[in-house]
Amino acid sequence: MIDPSGPLKQVIPIVASDRCGRSLSRLCSPSAFDKALDLLEESSRPVLVTGFFVPSAGAPETDGPPGAAVLARALERTGRNAVVTTDSWNAAAVGACSEALGINAPVVAREPVDILDLCPDLVIFVERLGRARDGRCYNMRGEDISYCTAPLDGAAQLALEKGIPVLAVGDGGNEAGMACLMPGMGDLLSGFGKCLSTVPSTVAVPVDVSNWGAYALACLLSCREGRWLGHTPEEEGAMLEAMVAAGAVDGVTGRNEVSVDGLGIEEHVAVVEELRKVFEVFMSGRGVITSS
Repeated sequence: MIDPSGPLKQVIPIVASDRCGRSLSRLCSPSAFDKALDLLEESSRPVLVTGFFVPSAGAPETDGPPGAAVLARALERTGRNAVVTTDSWNAAAVGACSEALGINAPVVAREPVDILDLCPDLVIFVERLGRARDGRCYNMRGEDISYCTAPLDGAAQLALEKGIPVLAVGDGGNEAGMACLMPGMGDLLSGFGKCLSTVPSTVAVPVDVSNWGAYALACLLSCREGRWLGHTPEEEGAMLEAMVAAGAVDGVTGRNEVSVDGLGIEEHVAVVEELRKVFEVFMSGRGVITSS
């Protein structure tokens, strides 16, 4: 376990300060990150599920795939056999993002069982919709977008029934795995209650932007491993540019632009740089010199 007075003390304000005003990240805690890191370290075959389609734009959004790609590569760098999956609605954007980071193309799944057929010992959701209590999937505008969302969230229940842990990263409360934040999530987001996910998980990490939660996990895993496993500002730009070229849009603005959740590229690059600095300060405290 990482001492909460160490890297976690610096990481949480970077990725979970309610910068986007959605409130969910107020529920973020050091224990959630520690439990998530334990699951990552215990895994040898993690399967990551991502992809969120924006029907008003007819395109996938830019939040989710970069986080999944960065975390998958970080896990691969530690010798784990990570697999990124998505549905056909999001395949082109997730594929472009994966290619930009140099990892394998995503597996395109149609049903929850397709995820389990990949033999995961850990299922990780990064910005993936989860069904609400009425069995439908809603975006942050309260719109039912079940028709353009393959039911991959069902992999959570299937995995848990088989004793396979589930890790979830989200920023709105409507994502797969966020149900384990109840009842606090329901109290905090009472006006959004009908849209909140009822999909369970072993641990959920609520953050400002889902990509950032995955980046933070890669940073903290780096601290545990003693070497940098995350990505660079240049790679952040390359992933977003590749997704935009593939037609992806900002989920908040709906525009085909190099931004995520209404925040421009410079803000995301700053988060990447701040997380790398946390790692470098941590390593210098251990007497280890790292390259920039």
